[in-house]
Amino acid sequence: MTEKPVIARLESRAAIRVGGPDWRDFLHGLITQNVETLADGELRFGGLLTPQGRLIYDLFVAGSGEGALLDVEAVYRDALLQKLKMYRLRAKVELEASDQAVWAAWGARPAGDWRPDPRLPGLGWRAYGAFAADADEAAYEAHRLALGVPGPADWGTERTYPIEADFDLLHGVDFKKGCFVGQETTSRMKRRGQVKSRMLPIVFDGPPPSPGAEVLAGELRAGEVLSGGSGRAMALLRLDRALGRELMVEDRPARADPPGWMAETLGEQGV
Repeated sequence: MTEKPVIARLESRAAIRVGGPDWRDFLHGLITQNVETLADGELRFGGLLTPQGRLIYDLFVAGSGEGALLDVEAVYRDALLQKLKMYRLRAKVELEASDQAVWAAWGARPAGDWRPDPRLPGLGWRAYGAFAADADEAAYEAHRLALGVPGPADWGTERTYPIEADFDLLHGVDFKKGCFVGQETTSRMKRRGQVKSRMLPIVFDGPPPSPGAEVLAGELRAGEVLSGGSGRAMALLRLDRALGRELMVEDRPARADPPGWMAETLGEQGV
């Protein structure tokens, strides 16, 4: 039987259109991703950080004709627009909200203008415009969580370093591109080669623990629950305490379940 695509509209996402003669230089100097080499029809993943290196907003940059479309959290679109306009200064850049809907698909690739998700092949594709859905966003979130990929509900705003949120492993930071806001802290964390805490799934029986619930390894705090569903949740964990250990969360046994795409990095760190 031929695999069929599963298509969902991501109601939690919205779009910003970026254009003007200076749009590449403008974005390139701000976000964690390389924009100078972005091709029309290509999609890249990145973030906007505070000067201290904490993640404010995640975003996808979709090359589109003479400019780009930013795929961002809908609830923060206006705030991001305002921040981008603050950074614009004298640059010849046009910024405006777009009514383009954001879509995700997984399974087989659908027909039409679908762009591979740059984070992980298993995540599928993203598209912008008008398509027909056969699944809801909850199905997509379950698919993402099954692959062990964190999302905006896990990193919040100005709370998390992008490397803790696995941006370095999910192609969300270009360490060769030069300056961006928050680069110094981000590059320093990467150069050290030892990241103490990362987001990865935990598994357990029953409903999801409350966000912020403490994960314990014996009497030691091993991390906290971020978001999730029945039997599986994302957590920010101290790797030296959580991996290969019996864990407890809200008086229930749990264990870390690092995804395969993270295995090489964990092995290099000796955990």
